[in-house]
Amino acid sequence: MGKITFFEEKKFQGRCYNCSSDCADLHTYFGRCNSIRVESGVWVIYERPNYKGFQYILSPGEYADNQQWMAFNDNVKSCRTVKNIYGNAWKLRLYERPDFGGQMVECSDDCSSVYDTYKLREVYSCAVTDGVWIFYDLPNYRGRQYLLERGEYRQHVDWGASSPGVGSFRRITEF
Repeated sequence: MGKITFFEEKKFQGRCYNCSSDCADLHTYFGRCNSIRVESGVWVIYERPNYKGFQYILSPGEYADNQQWMAFNDNVKSCRTVKNIYGNAWKLRLYERPDFGGQMVECSDDCSSVYDTYKLREVYSCAVTDGVWIFYDLPNYRGRQYLLERGEYRQHVDWGASSPGVGSFRRITEF
C-alpha cells in the first residue's frame, strides 16, 4: 500500500495529514493543501469529494507547492491509490470518433505529442487493453490529467474530459 502526506502550507509546513488508503472525503483532516509528499505508491488526488472533479496523478516524490502537480488551486478533497493489477504490459487504442469510429491507432509507449506522432487533432474514444495510462490535454505532458485504467471509453466524457483534445499521454510504470 502507498503512503501520502498532505500539508496545508507550501514547502511541507503547517498542519499535515498522513494517508495510506483511499479516502473519499478529506475535508475533516485539512482545509486546504499546498504541498504533498508521496512516499510510496501512485496516487490520484481530486479537487472534490467522492473522487470527482479535476484529478492529478502523483508518483513518489515531493511537491513543495500545488503548481508542481499542475493544480489551479489548493483544493484536495479525496484521494485513491492506483493499483497495478495489469502486469508490465501497456497497450491502448485511440479513435478519432466516438464509439470507436474513424481512424484508429494502437500505442504501447509514451507520446509527447499526439498530433505530431499520429496526426490526430482529437481523440473521441479509446480502449485500454493493458496497463494504466495518463492522458494530458496539452502536448509535453502538461495541462489537465486523466487516469485511464483497463476498459473501454466510448466517448471522451467517459474518462472525465470536457473536450476530446488529447495532447499527450504516458504509461504509469512505477507503483
